Amino acid sequence: MNLTVNGESRGFDGAPNVAALVEALGLDVRKVAVERNLEIVPRSAYAATNLSDGDRIEIVHFIGGG
Repeated sequence: MNLTVNGESRGFDGAPNVAALVEALGLDVRKVAVERNLEIVPRSAYAATNLSDGDRIEIVHFIGGG
């Protein structure tokens, strides 16, 4: 499956939904916000939000600091 992630075209095997994509990228699901085709995906819907070839994904990773 080919996705555009943060402006970069990437190929993925076995990333059928947003939760699997976040895991495949090695990110902590609790520390990211995901947008799929210009719509924010609620964290509670990551596992239920299926991905399709050609989807445009934007991922923002939260970093704490002080």
